[in-house]
Amino acid sequence: MRREPPSNLPRVINSTAPVRVCDNGGWTDTWFAQHGKVFNIAVRPHVEVQVEVSRRSDAGPQVLVNTENIETPRAGEPRGDSLPHAAVERVGVPDGLAIRVNVFSEAPVGASTGTSASVTVALLGALDRLTPGRTSPHEIAYLAHSVETELLGRQSGVQDQLCAAYGGVNFIEIERYPDARVSRVETSHEVLWELERRLSLVYLGKAHCSTDVHEKVIEFLADSGPDCKQLADLRRTAEASRDALLSGDFTALGRAMSENTEAQGRLHPEIIGRDAARVIEIARRHGALGWKLNGAGGDGGSLTILGATSSRQARAMLAEIESADPLFRRVRVSLSPDGLRVWERTLDADLTRAS
Repeated sequence: MRREPPSNLPRVINSTAPVRVCDNGGWTDTWFAQHGKVFNIAVRPHVEVQVEVSRRSDAGPQVLVNTENIETPRAGEPRGDSLPHAAVERVGVPDGLAIRVNVFSEAPVGASTGTSASVTVALLGALDRLTPGRTSPHEIAYLAHSVETELLGRQSGVQDQLCAAYGGVNFIEIERYPDARVSRVETSHEVLWELERRLSLVYLGKAHCSTDVHEKVIEFLADSGPDCKQLADLRRTAEASRDALLSGDFTALGRAMSENTEAQGRLHPEIIGRDAARVIEIARRHGALGWKLNGAGGDGGSLTILGATSSRQARAMLAEIESADPLFRRVRVSLSPDGLRVWERTLDADLTRAS
């Protein structure tokens, strides 16, 4: 049973967590890969969570959840089993408290950018403020992973939750699933500014379900083992990406991204869909240095594109991509050096100022 909360109520707890792009080495952070290496980049737009806390009355429910534009239940999954409800169930709410949870993000639903992990990390971080003591970002990442894999029974690696918790550009080593070590890829401000300028995120206009893709790949690799060539190729792209960014070599980073996408395609024939292939061809014609099919791949989702030196050329590329299909659209992103952020305000403070 959770301990009684402090009495300075009512109050509002705010939290944010970034989403993830360019996850080179993804798939090797899974239970069937057993060990792996992943390079990824935390970006805005953030997932935003706000928890309004009040004393519970006998008449009302203890937990109310509103997901403005984040998540709808999957087929066969009742509303009460959505991620926010599962996160609340995982940690509980202290007796005598009632909470109203609101979740929002400008990141498109089903864009393969780890949004579900970011939602769970941000919400667990906010709920951690309901009781004394603090849980570390690393611990919250693993709590979030357990919500998806244990409570909801979904297929999920660990890199998305860790990126949401830590932020920044990361090199993640999974020594023995799910145990991982996170290292920040430290490079100059100029290199990071140039990386941000060159990065584009293109949403293909259709949500995708990563668990469905995971199931197909698991079946495809059933007899291959964790050290098969397909997974080994993915691990190598993570190291190559880290080394390229540390040396400011964007040509090498783009090459690692494209090689990773090709390696993803060798995991299962359905991973690189027709829409992704169309966008990649346009990017190639406009001199892009590389492209990464985000997340698990499959139908829908998104691509990270690394542009060449000319910003004008990149704008022409994005204009052609968006004109190629009314569903294709650019999502504006920026680097997020911060991971999970949590802070709170009492409602009385705002009321006092307003009066």
